[in-house]
Amino acid sequence: MSTPHRAVAIDGPAASGKSTVAKRLATSLGLIMVNSGAMYRAVTWQILQDGINPRDEAAVLQALDLMEIHCGMEDGLSTITINGRLLGSELRSPEVNDHVSKIASIPPLRARLVAMQRSYLKENDLVMEGRDIGSVVFPQTPFKIYIDASEEVRAARRSKDGEADAVAARDAQDSQRKTSPLKISDGAIVIDSSDLTIQQTVEEAHKALIKLGWED
Repeated sequence: MSTPHRAVAIDGPAASGKSTVAKRLATSLGLIMVNSGAMYRAVTWQILQDGINPRDEAAVLQALDLMEIHCGMEDGLSTITINGRLLGSELRSPEVNDHVSKIASIPPLRARLVAMQRSYLKENDLVMEGRDIGSVVFPQTPFKIYIDASEEVRAARRSKDGEADAVAARDAQDSQRKTSPLKISDGAIVIDSSDLTIQQTVEEAHKALIKLGWED
């Protein structure tokens, strides 16, 4: 994929802090921040709204063909609109948490959303976070960071945020799926945020980018 724009790929498991780090890093660098997970959550939310069984892949894909999905930007952050509805807090509901990994494992669905994710790079330098950004979405970018944390720390963060989904189960689903599994991509610098504050993690991410050749 040839483009004059640069992508910072930030991957990591659930509750590792990657979303907050990506947002702050993008702000500090003056870049657009794209939350790829929000796209999968948005589709999951709509599938559930339509009363479709997330495990019925044929039904999910049929519904996907009928969805009007629009990826935009507002105040330096990506936005997602489905069928004219701009989604926000709905994306973090317990129901979406429970089913997003299954929806995200469907290959044709991932292919459509990956194409939409890549489209952001046509216009802007960006920071994108997710689970397959460095390995699948932008494999050629040299700027790859993997944010991790212990399972105990991540579970505590989930609980503090009022979310009760089990990080171990989510990790297993994301890392064992056949299509675009969660993994540390080649060349990525790993940052363990278990004992770091968000600001310290952002600082480590900035140092990692410099090591990887980033120039402001």
